[in-house]
Amino acid sequence: MALGVAYSVAVSGVDGQLVEIEADIGQGLPSVHLVGLPDTALQESRDRVRSAVANIGEKWPDGRVILALSPATLPKIGSVYDLALAIAVLDAAGAVPSDRLGKTVLLGELALDGRVRRVRGILPAVLAARNAGWTRVIVPESVLAEAGLVDGIEVFGAASLRTVVAWLRGEGGLVEPDGMLPDTARSGGDLNEVVGQEEARWALEVAAAGGHHLLLTGPPGIGKTMLAQRLPGLLPPLTESEALEVTAIHSVAGALSDGHPLITMPPFVAPHHSTSASAMVGGGSGTARPGAVSCAHRGVLFLDECAEIGTKVLEAMRTPLEEGEVRIARRDGVARYPARFQLVLAANPCPCAPARDVDCICAPLARRRYLGKLSGPLMDRIDIWVQMHGHSGASFAAEEAESSEVVRRRVAAARQAAVQRWKDYGWATNAEVPGHILRQRFRLPHEATAPVEAALRLGRLSARGADRAIRVAWTISDLRNADQPSAQDVLAALNFRQRGAH
Repeated sequence: MALGVAYSVAVSGVDGQLVEIEADIGQGLPSVHLVGLPDTALQESRDRVRSAVANIGEKWPDGRVILALSPATLPKIGSVYDLALAIAVLDAAGAVPSDRLGKTVLLGELALDGRVRRVRGILPAVLAARNAGWTRVIVPESVLAEAGLVDGIEVFGAASLRTVVAWLRGEGGLVEPDGMLPDTARSGGDLNEVVGQEEARWALEVAAAGGHHLLLTGPPGIGKTMLAQRLPGLLPPLTESEALEVTAIHSVAGALSDGHPLITMPPFVAPHHSTSASAMVGGGSGTARPGAVSCAHRGVLFLDECAEIGTKVLEAMRTPLEEGEVRIARRDGVARYPARFQLVLAANPCPCAPARDVDCICAPLARRRYLGKLSGPLMDRIDIWVQMHGHSGASFAAEEAESSEVVRRRVAAARQAAVQRWKDYGWATNAEVPGHILRQRFRLPHEATAPVEAALRLGRLSARGADRAIRVAWTISDLRNADQPSAQDVLAALNFRQRGAH
């Protein structure tokens, strides 16, 4: 009886766990048995691995082969284990030396001719291998740039099973990352292309400075989408840890670029209004895939025509908005995806949506029902509401509006002030600060909070809405470089919440 061992990684959400693959060659009729909770794709790997080994000129064992994946209670999903399965069998057969396998993780799907194909989730798998103390990982050559983003572990790319076997035998080398620089270009247009709408531009700047959620209402063609598309251009670049976190999510979603795999700029995600709840928050059959809210992590999620989106889809976003995380429960466990994004909603004021409000032909009940899909609990989580109006002649304004670069400098200064204030607590933006911290440790003078307390007494504001208004006031204070919000700042923040959606 001969025994071989190789190692791979199981990815669930953006977390990975090391999997030990044992191959046992025993007496009996030639056959292959796979154990350890494999799914359908992994069950089919028996035929892929056997054909790949034979087609590179190696001999498949004649006896009974048992392949065990441990931990046995962990569900194994996908084809990422193919390369490790093949090497474990060759190790058991004595076809390759085992001295290099001790601290090497193998990732990749095998084609029938032995080529190593790319799989999703390479980046979180390599991160899991490094965090578990492994020193070397072999990945498909086509995703070598993505795997090479991780420091502290040797990364090699393999084009085929034959090259891996030759490397194990000391007869050849593998490809190493070339240190490709990330793409730092910003997209989405410049803010100076938006003429007029000073109030909406100011609201966009406040939202960018504090990480606040934003609702824009107004007739079609007034600039709601243009403003939303330019919000990522006002945000600072992602830090190194944030970039790896965002890139790992897009790796699992299979949405990374081959040329520039590292995402260094805040993403902008704009799903269609017919999207489903699973596409929005994540899910699907088999392994739970990240949804739009997770792909927009550390960036902007823009929902145009939000009044046309299904009520269940909108309500499913309430927990991610509050907690910054999505947890998708399945029979075999829970997949966790980060989802700390800025939400921008855009909606017409009514179904007919005329250019001028006086030309509306909708009944009052129809107008009320149209935006009624945005429930009270969801609207309570929106920090800034802006109702946009058309201005005749604005498109022919003589003065050029401020550019994104000018506004971005103010946003960066305000964000830096927030980072310094909250650094001892671990928060980066005002929007992340819990309400009890604002009310207790950073309590404002009574004259500043008097308008909020009056709105609470009159029932115009909920307790959550009051906390969000105070957060916006802190952001307005940071933009004018003040130590703490004044009464005017609180009034301005409160004014943002009491207009636009009515």
